Amino acid sequence: MTHAAPSEDRLPKRAMVVDDHPLFCDAIQLTLDSIAEFESMRTCGTLAGALEALEEEPADFVVLDLNLPDVNGLDGLVRLRTAAPKAMILVASSMADNRMICHTLRAGADGFVPKHSQRAIFRRAFESLTRGERFTPDGYIDPEGNAERGAAPLDALDRLATLTNQQSRILTLICEGKLNKQIAWELSIAETTVKAHVTAIMRKLGVQSRTQAVLIAQEASFNRVLPSDG
Repeated sequence: MTHAAPSEDRLPKRAMVVDDHPLFCDAIQLTLDSIAEFESMRTCGTLAGALEALEEEPADFVVLDLNLPDVNGLDGLVRLRTAAPKAMILVASSMADNRMICHTLRAGADGFVPKHSQRAIFRRAFESLTRGERFTPDGYIDPEGNAERGAAPLDALDRLATLTNQQSRILTLICEGKLNKQIAWELSIAETTVKAHVTAIMRKLGVQSRTQAVLIAQEASFNRVLPSDG
């Protein structure tokens, strides 16, 4: 079966690799250089660095590791998708079980590649994304229809995806137990602004309290999407 080649205007020109392991970043850069001609390619070791870089210059193809020093769970992917709504986002992670892949796609990724994959797999993923298709590794089975218990985390991801970057940062600080005054100081904004954001966060998440908002955020954390023992 043959696939049509992507049109020239769909080929990405500006790439970004978001991973805190320099050797992996170097390997991915070499891989991307071998499969496409990018006008620019940047690397970032943290989500904060990636978001700052995207404000300076947009990227249209991003390779993202879910496990970064400054984010937990799928929050980084959700925030990156909000910051770059039109970019092709390919997640490369060592946590490649079916449930994780499913949740990653629902959180906004265009494709998923196990981090240990050979260059040929990354090439296939790149070609799929540029054709407008999602990419999943061989052997992937969508678990969503097989387990009702997955519905709650998936719903949580859908609601979290509606938050702006600033609201996501505030929710992260709320999860750390910070009060409005502390959040205002840390983000260098007025406390009244924080209160307005908290109200908007609770409205978007469909909750009535900060505690309920934290529980929603926890549903999207790694420990809820990794396979359970036994």
